[in-house]
Amino acid sequence: MSSLSRELVFLILQFLDEEKFRETVHKLEQESGFYFNMRYFEDLVTNGEWDDVEKYLSGFTKVDDNRYSMKIFFEIRKQKYLEALDKRDRAKAVEILVKDLKVFAAFNEDLFKEITQLLTLENFRENEQLSKYGDTKSARSIMLAELKKLIEANPLFRDKLQFPTLKNSRLRTLINQSLNWQHQLCKNPRPNPDIKTLFVDHTCGQPNGARAPSPVTNPLMGTVPKPGPFPPLTAHAPFQPPQVALTTSLAGWMANPSSVAHPSASAGPIGLTTQNNSAILKRPRTPPTNNSAMDYQTADSEHVLKRSRPFAISDEVNNLPVNILPVTYNNQSHGQSSYSSDDLPKNVVATLSQSSPVKSMDFHPVQQILLLVGTNMGDVIVWEVGSRTRITQRNFKVWDLGTCSMAVQASLASDYTASVNRVMWSPDGTLFGVAYSKHMVHIYSYHGGDDIRNHLEIEAHGGSVNDLAFSYPNKQLCVVTCGEDRLIKFIFSTATDGKIKAWLYDNMGSRVDYDAPGHSSTMMAYSADGTRLFSCGTNKEGESYLVEWNESEGAVKRTYHGLGKRSGGVVQFDTTKNRFLAAGDEFMVKFWDMDNNNMLTSTEADGGLPASPCIRFNKEGILLAVSTSDNSVKILANADGLRLLRTVENRSYDASRVTPVPLVKPPIAAFGSGNATVGASLVDRGAPVAAMVSMNSESMADVKPKFADESGDKSRIWKLTEINESLQCRSIKLPDNLTAMRVSRLIYTNSGLAILALSSNAVHKLWKWQKSDRNLTGKATTSVLPQLWQPPSGILMTNDISDTNPEDAVPCFALSKNDSYVMSASGGKISLFNMMTFKTMTTFMPSPPAATFLAFHPQDNNIIAIGMEDSTIQIYNVRVDEVKTKLKGHQKRITGLAFSNVLNVLVSSGADSQLCVWNTDGWEKQASKVLQMPTGRGAAPLADTRVQFHLDQIHLLVVHETQIAIYEAPKLECLKQWVTREASGPITHATYSCDGQSIYVSFEDGSIGVLTASTLRFRCRINPAAYIPSNPSLRVYPLVIAAHPSEPNQFALGLTDGSVYVLEPSESEGKWGTSPPVENGAGPSMTSVVTASGVTASEQLQR
Repeated sequence: MSSLSRELVFLILQFLDEEKFRETVHKLEQESGFYFNMRYFEDLVTNGEWDDVEKYLSGFTKVDDNRYSMKIFFEIRKQKYLEALDKRDRAKAVEILVKDLKVFAAFNEDLFKEITQLLTLENFRENEQLSKYGDTKSARSIMLAELKKLIEANPLFRDKLQFPTLKNSRLRTLINQSLNWQHQLCKNPRPNPDIKTLFVDHTCGQPNGARAPSPVTNPLMGTVPKPGPFPPLTAHAPFQPPQVALTTSLAGWMANPSSVAHPSASAGPIGLTTQNNSAILKRPRTPPTNNSAMDYQTADSEHVLKRSRPFAISDEVNNLPVNILPVTYNNQSHGQSSYSSDDLPKNVVATLSQSSPVKSMDFHPVQQILLLVGTNMGDVIVWEVGSRTRITQRNFKVWDLGTCSMAVQASLASDYTASVNRVMWSPDGTLFGVAYSKHMVHIYSYHGGDDIRNHLEIEAHGGSVNDLAFSYPNKQLCVVTCGEDRLIKFIFSTATDGKIKAWLYDNMGSRVDYDAPGHSSTMMAYSADGTRLFSCGTNKEGESYLVEWNESEGAVKRTYHGLGKRSGGVVQFDTTKNRFLAAGDEFMVKFWDMDNNNMLTSTEADGGLPASPCIRFNKEGILLAVSTSDNSVKILANADGLRLLRTVENRSYDASRVTPVPLVKPPIAAFGSGNATVGASLVDRGAPVAAMVSMNSESMADVKPKFADESGDKSRIWKLTEINESLQCRSIKLPDNLTAMRVSRLIYTNSGLAILALSSNAVHKLWKWQKSDRNLTGKATTSVLPQLWQPPSGILMTNDISDTNPEDAVPCFALSKNDSYVMSASGGKISLFNMMTFKTMTTFMPSPPAATFLAFHPQDNNIIAIGMEDSTIQIYNVRVDEVKTKLKGHQKRITGLAFSNVLNVLVSSGADSQLCVWNTDGWEKQASKVLQMPTGRGAAPLADTRVQFHLDQIHLLVVHETQIAIYEAPKLECLKQWVTREASGPITHATYSCDGQSIYVSFEDGSIGVLTASTLRFRCRINPAAYIPSNPSLRVYPLVIAAHPSEPNQFALGLTDGSVYVLEPSESEGKWGTSPPVENGAGPSMTSVVTASGVTASEQLQR
């Protein structure tokens, strides 16, 4: 069927639904196989209409199509069988066993026998595996959740779970347009034609006056009906790619990106579908149900709805590199018209000299000026491109040759050299991997500065290790490799024979197998958002192909023109900004717009490039590394990249300012197929994948406090930077025409394009920056004023306050990853707001007790941790709308929550000045500790204690009115403590900078302190006169402080008078002061503690 005929079916489906032909709609869905209506399927399963369930499924898949389909049918028939047993209907159970379940015996005879033995039990719950089986309703609900995961993962359902975005009554509109055109062609058109049939073309009768005007705006078929109490299409209305029903009990909301976690924002949005990467190929979401509360979006702001999202919340795989299969969002809008070719980094700004030809490069995912380079001589170098400093270098050397196989030892005995085939950082930048041309993979841990340590050595393959990547199956960081032995493949592998194969973790063979263009040796990569797949390859004849793939059909979707006919090597490519492709070819770098077949532009990078240079973008796409013929690397930049590098150039390289990331070597565990979500007991038969190694880090060994001697001569030479005047820094006050009330909570959006504040009167305020000549990125800046944004309706996002006094409430909020939704509370119910329309989508959990802190589970977005006024922490499951458990360990209200996805713990803090660590697997309390109070200093009865994990997810920033402290989780060992002087007043708030190198601290006297995070040394003080206009009659000071998600030297302040300020250092300085010198071994390695009764001696004098 042609694509237009397919689209016509969708139009008919929409029309039938609007006309309420319900049964016909679902029959056409099934017969066409174009659209799987998840809402209809849910209803059938929930009602136990098993025959109709299988009949509907039969239009899309059969039992033996693949493992996913087999598992789907097995779960349905098993549930039907258990329900018959539960009703004591043995005859029906036997019929189901013989008729429906017997087919599975051929695949797992032991399982079939076990199912059969249930007939012999009085109650099948006597079987240990079924002991927790509840009632029929709950069992169906649990099974439905599993079925939805399987359907989403099943390649046969790809592109069938989302209905196209259509305007209401689209078929009627097209017919109107046709009739209008027919009327225009009438020889004697009447002003008010009477159209009585569609079976023949329209013509008007005899002449009857002047030619009628075109009725284009006067539809001949009547006006399109507005939707009544039901949405225009129960399952077919235009919607974002989707998910499950939104009920008044909260079934889910819109989702997601950004890997930057804010201290008071969610680490991930609420979710309805827990994604497990170990069992997925790239898969679409489940369609949503319509709900009259839904507000369909038309993204009119750049920072809201970067891509369409479901009205449900799903787990993101933001941490995965682009060559690991991420989750797909098929309804992606690729309209990045805000980008132009000027955004491409094409200007050479630096050259890094190597000693041998470059084979592979990768920019650090967080510190984007760090470049990892591997050469054909086995050298691995880390560069800081801003200062052009070679931070460290490692040469190829087997760490423990005695443990290697004889084949490796023999190979190295004859030639102890190896080339680097691939280097890659782990998603959080704490590790990097090196794949060599001889058998080995080395994993190094990166601890900041030049501190790189051997972490793990793996004899991965027989022969060359062709590629490696990092992934998170089953919540474990793993390294996945492929080699020339072809015995072990990683998730998406390509081979020199021109075959492209999609694999799962179970080692049971590839799920997709299709030819690469020209049977070329091919590399593959996703766009940054994971929605589009590209490949670039060069065959033996030197012909190169750059294409975009339609994964569901295994077919080339688009071929890009402009590559050379006879490439001098294998062409390397990269993607950036979800918009551009780049390839190194014909002694230059060529660029394409993803939506255009023809080459967009190219650059020779001032010449000197090889025939097929190696290229790599940094994460933001503002820097591009390109290898040269003379064994160097050229760094190309756009305007933003140049600005970033100039900022770095203003300071000499200091290893202490690079974030330390302590790690220890973890136990090695083979990763087997038993971890795959799809691989239930029926189909668990894959062999272990030996080259996939668990990389989860354990906590560091205890580091006992040491006192640093602060009396050295260097302390007298170094001087604290004092900023006393507005000319010494850059600051702006955000415009505000709403009622000024104290700012209780403050956060940047994850995109960095806006700031959201929550005032004490329960009203939210949103400021947005726009792109302009003075602000090319549109991100928050002090160079231009933002707009206090409100939707056209003029409504405000106002929290429910119930019967509470807003001034007495403890406000809290959390932001979804894609900045589209905010969850918030101000003493009353928790509210969910749409950030585009400001509409309240739902409310839940009325007080008392009131919510005082919100945090999302980083790996399962169905789980929300809600800190309560009554000192408990409620672990709330969105899917089933119930509190799964209550954590009790504090004596007063909860004031802070922070998850670590490395340690799998939740750390809580309370107004009782106590910290607790909870294991997220079983929610048991692992440790607790009361803060160490300074001698002679007592805390206020309800003083807030805040917690925030460092980027390494191990070290914990603890903020109290008396101190800033660094603890190590999960044992809560206090590593450092910085105590404020009473003269400056209590600390009101503090936060890490986005790069984890600084800590911004606000005080009750209005001053701001900047501490070096690795040493907790005070390096800069910003006095209130530098940013607040003088007014002796008012005592104004910051209550909250927020760090920009991508600009490490920018932060925002929310003040007691309701104003919000944004501060940046002066352009001439580019940073907030200089770090004190490292003394007596107390450096950035986080092995010492400063526990003086206040700040150090020199700092006391300054403050």
